[in-house]
Amino acid sequence: MASGKELEVIKGAKVLMVGAGGIGCELLKTLALSGFQDIHIIDMDTIEVSNLNRQFLFRQSHVGQSKAKVARDAVLKFRPHINITAYHANVKDPDFNVEFFKQFSVVLNGLDNLDARRHVNRLCLAADVPLVESGTTGFLGQVTVHVKGKTECYECQPKPAPKTYPVCTITSTPSKFVHCIVWAKDLLFAKLFGDRNQDNDLNVRSTDAADLSKQTEDVFERRSDEDLDQYGRRIYDHVFGYNIEIALASEETWKKRNRPKPIYVKDVLPQKHTEQNGIADQNCGTENSQISAMSFLGLKNPQDVWGISENTRVFLEALKLFFEKREKEIGSLTFDKDDQLAVEFVAAAANIRAASFGIPLHSLFESKGIAGNIVHAVATTNAIIAGLIVIEAIKVLQDDADKYRMTYCVEHPLKKMLLMPVEPFEPNRSCYVCSETPLSLEVNTDRSKLRDFVDKVVKKKLGMNSPLIMVGSTLLYEVGDDLDEAMVANYEANLEKALAELPVAVTGGTVVNVEDLQQELTCNINIKHREEFDENEPDEMIFAGLSQPPAEKDDKTINNGEEGTSDAARVLKTKDLDEIELVPTSEVSLVGSKRKISELSNAVDKDVISTVSSVHTLANQMEEIDDDEDDVVMLDENPDHSKKKRLD
Repeated sequence: MASGKELEVIKGAKVLMVGAGGIGCELLKTLALSGFQDIHIIDMDTIEVSNLNRQFLFRQSHVGQSKAKVARDAVLKFRPHINITAYHANVKDPDFNVEFFKQFSVVLNGLDNLDARRHVNRLCLAADVPLVESGTTGFLGQVTVHVKGKTECYECQPKPAPKTYPVCTITSTPSKFVHCIVWAKDLLFAKLFGDRNQDNDLNVRSTDAADLSKQTEDVFERRSDEDLDQYGRRIYDHVFGYNIEIALASEETWKKRNRPKPIYVKDVLPQKHTEQNGIADQNCGTENSQISAMSFLGLKNPQDVWGISENTRVFLEALKLFFEKREKEIGSLTFDKDDQLAVEFVAAAANIRAASFGIPLHSLFESKGIAGNIVHAVATTNAIIAGLIVIEAIKVLQDDADKYRMTYCVEHPLKKMLLMPVEPFEPNRSCYVCSETPLSLEVNTDRSKLRDFVDKVVKKKLGMNSPLIMVGSTLLYEVGDDLDEAMVANYEANLEKALAELPVAVTGGTVVNVEDLQQELTCNINIKHREEFDENEPDEMIFAGLSQPPAEKDDKTINNGEEGTSDAARVLKTKDLDEIELVPTSEVSLVGSKRKISELSNAVDKDVISTVSSVHTLANQMEEIDDDEDDVVMLDENPDHSKKKRLD
């Protein structure tokens, strides 16, 4: 039962929720039942069938409608006297600026991507509004509190980069099923249905390998005299047969590896493979995202592990359906885990390749999980995390800083605990977002263009959406709807110029001022000219001043993650936490100490210090993801954040 003081701050609070999905549904319900009277919700998504198993405010009849608006209507049915305002929009829209954020008492995040989280964090800092962050994946979850000047901001600790795989492993020597998935998704699917002009390693020609000059035909181009069955067989024989035989020609490669087996259609299926055993379901779907080769072939259970014959049939049928039903999309398609036909094609291709290399086959269900980085959602975790968000929000509204907690939810009890509360850390002085940190960029100013600087540094590294770039008082680049045609043309021309050729030359020693007016974030970048870069620096840029997690140094790599989804090393499993010695936080108080954790050995048991540090280190590396799309959480293998300080 809330006290009189708590009820007073609850009723007087104006709360902004960002995200109305898995966590958002539970959070809105909990806020309403806790007595909050004025709630605003932002969510750009619409309801999908896959949401209905856990986002309990939605029903089948709501599919295709706005999540924010349907959630509002559902809650108003049992709390009709409170005020809920819903925005079916992107939180990064210009309307949601710093002035908009200033009207709220606290902001509560239930987002599903890193980019939006960073954006909201910066707006909250600029507006001086407390932020309560959250994320869940499967049985794991966390809630963190971010208050300007009192605790670290969301970006004070680095987020791990996506796991990458060397191209040579993906294309030539796969040893794990995930290698086959990456090959099928990022190389084969992209080459067949995406931009065919892209350069990838599937372009070995099916002609006389001894005379490369004869290799003028692109095998992926459909010939004018062949039907879809013939085209499908030719693609199949090329990637699973001919290319494997080419690879086998390198004896040195296979001295210590199992030799793969070339697979041709004639070895798997009879000549007329379209004559299926059993009854095929002719209703293969009407909506593009629901067209299914599996249904057409009469395969019912996605959790069955298909043999090479079934995978071959699915591969050929899926390819055929893309050309028959979705020909207009070919040339611009990218893999989407919600696209049934794309998932079927990638799963079948990956399994055929796995069979060739002696790797165990996987079901469609498992393949989709790997291709989409999926860990399936648990509704109970969302409910627990939503409750913890509200608890922390009430503490924030009462300005009860000494009781703030970052709480982590684990799958199995550790020291009889499923919830691990940890006291917040103070701001990281080297954080470029909430502290003044000098940034530097090593770049060849004669070769690198302003466009490279904008795309690779300002947008990708700094996460700015609407940048303004200046040197001294000269404006080199900006974006905005209020620019006239002459200004737009001038800035577009600047983008194609080398840094040293800009109206104000950017050379070694130049200080470039970069600002995002919407986020009210400003950075100064010191430019250092460098002539040459090695092969491990393909962007020819070295950006310093940002804390970055360690990255693997592969000369050429492919990642298996979506933007905002970390696939750094391994899924957080119980074994990773078993080594942590946990004690309830009530048994030790580190509040008030500004010493480093490593300096507290005389004051507190070392196991306790290790516990608090390890839990926070692990949690900070989690790519916090709401379960709207059943996403995955990964960890970096080499944490190095042991020198954090406690909140004073």
